[in-house]
Parts: sequence; C-alpha cells; structure tokens
Amino acid sequence: QVQLVESGGGSAQAGGSLRLSCAAPESIFSINAMGWYRQAPGNQRELVASISTIGSRTYADSLKGRFTIFRDNTKNTVYLQMNSLKPEDTAVYYCKIEWFGNDYWGQGTQVTVSS
Repeated sequence: QVQLVESGGGSAQAGGSLRLSCAAPESIFSINAMGWYRQAPGNQRELVASISTIGSRTYADSLKGRFTIFRDNTKNTVYLQMNSLKPEDTAVYYCKIEWFGNDYWGQGTQVTVSS
C-alpha cells in the first residue's frame, strides 16, 4: 500500500492563495501521472489538474490561469498552487498518483474559501 501525505489545506479569503502538497514515499520510483481532484458537498469528485512524468499538464477548463500544478520528482511530491481563490473552490482536495498501473489516493485536505 502506498501512503500519500497531503498538507497545505486550510482557510483563505476570496482572492487569496494556498499551496497544497502531496508526498509519496521516497522509496518508490517511476511514478507516472500525479494529480489533484476535489469534491464539494453534494458533488462528484472532479479533476483539478494533472501532470505527467515529463511535465505535461492538464487543467479543468474553469481553473486555467488560477491554479498551477508542478512536481518535484526528486522528492516524489506534487504541488498545487491556488491563486485568486473563490468561494466555489471550497472542497476537499485529493491527490492521486499512478504507479505501475494502479491509482493511489491521498486522504484529502479541506480547503475553505470565504467571501
């Protein structure tokens, strides 16, 4: 079992910024895609952003320009920089990695944006 450790969630005012991080064990190697998803109450989990091994990025259309995903392969860590936050960004954010054909999820971190 691969345990992912998320951090960086919390509360912010609208227009503010937060950075999330998600670390996979440094003992594993060759992680494929890494990404962030979010789930708001009453909604399905949705993709926020993903990044491939070589740095190709995919974003939800509604988030382009405000959120940036990046990864540090030396630390097996993926980050999500969230700027210009809006109340509708309030959700539990989950990271996911793809490793040898399997998906592994973090435990989720709450992000709350107040107006």
